[in-house]
Amino acid sequence: MTTSKKTIPKIDYGIILTLMLMALVSLIAIYSAQKTGQYKVGEHNMNFVPKQIQWYVIGSVAAYVMMRFDSDQLKKVSWYAYGICAFSLLGLLAIDALHFPKEFFLAPERNGARSWYQIPGAGLIQPAEFMKIFLIMVLAKVTSGHHVKFVHKTLKSDFWLLIKLSVVTGVPALLILKQPDLGTALVFIAILLAVILVSGISWKILVPLFTVCGIVGSVLLYIAIYHHELLQGVLEAHQYKRIYSWLDPWNFRTDEGYQLVNALQSIGSGMTTGKGFYNGEVYMPESHSDFIFTTIGEEFGFVGASIVISLFFLLIYQITKTGLDTKNPFYSYMCAGVVAMIAFHVFQNIGMTIGLMPITGIPLPFISYGGSGLLANMMVIGIVLSVRYHYKRYMFASDEE
Repeated sequence: MTTSKKTIPKIDYGIILTLMLMALVSLIAIYSAQKTGQYKVGEHNMNFVPKQIQWYVIGSVAAYVMMRFDSDQLKKVSWYAYGICAFSLLGLLAIDALHFPKEFFLAPERNGARSWYQIPGAGLIQPAEFMKIFLIMVLAKVTSGHHVKFVHKTLKSDFWLLIKLSVVTGVPALLILKQPDLGTALVFIAILLAVILVSGISWKILVPLFTVCGIVGSVLLYIAIYHHELLQGVLEAHQYKRIYSWLDPWNFRTDEGYQLVNALQSIGSGMTTGKGFYNGEVYMPESHSDFIFTTIGEEFGFVGASIVISLFFLLIYQITKTGLDTKNPFYSYMCAGVVAMIAFHVFQNIGMTIGLMPITGIPLPFISYGGSGLLANMMVIGIVLSVRYHYKRYMFASDEE
């Protein structure tokens, strides 16, 4: 008597359904957010919804392409993609160092930073968004390759792995900080920490390391708040103001605290069920992108905001489960990096709108309007989908690739 094999579907339709719901939320929120005066051109409002649909379509195609890559192919292209993206970041710094005009056709300056390339027909493309993908891939490759080479772990081999992961992350993080873009650099660090935690490095190394980092970070924050003159040349003036306006936004409500005060008023006024679709009243700059959560909180209240947060919890759970189910360490490390990237984006973006975190230019994944960000997020989802697409697991049978 033979036991029948039941294969698990190659496509994770649960993740796809979650993304479809997020896309619906995104289009509704963006449409409603653009009613304020900042989006008026002449007698008509700008409409970002068709562009967001366009980027979702392009992102879906990109996700499908990434899904078709198996682990060996991803490993082969990871260093090349990482290197190309690093050089593109270096190119932006070179253009800025050579003092090209702010409206230089190849890399225009926006909001005080030169972080984008102008691509004909595609608009502005931000290399930092794609570096997140390639960093995850390279960290996963370095970690899995290290464990193949060092079968018998020692403190020395673990410390060597820690150094390699830190260097790989440090290069793009430093390039990003020079733009300056502290928010994206923090995303890189979050990805690094997640991979370190699941890499198997001994806690004899990690506990002292994290303790020292926590103490140093606390001391630096204290100095930045109470003795900022000691950090001259380390932080820019506007970064100090962001810290102060985060701690006491009402005293800075006319400049650096303006966005946070309006965000708190917008979300707070939504109360339990919100004011209703297209009934937002509080003026919020960039409400279609970085501050789109304020639109959701104001118009759909605590209930609507909770549903959106629940969708993110569901997506993170689905990606985590995918990483735990696979027997391929490379895939597991990548899933850990993807979870860290999405979770940090969500925590930072929502946190900054309710005063829990300082304001940075980090969008809400899959919800905020944006080309590069949405495309990059869809590509990492394609990588997650590739895990099941290239991995067969049978019930009543041993796992096999």
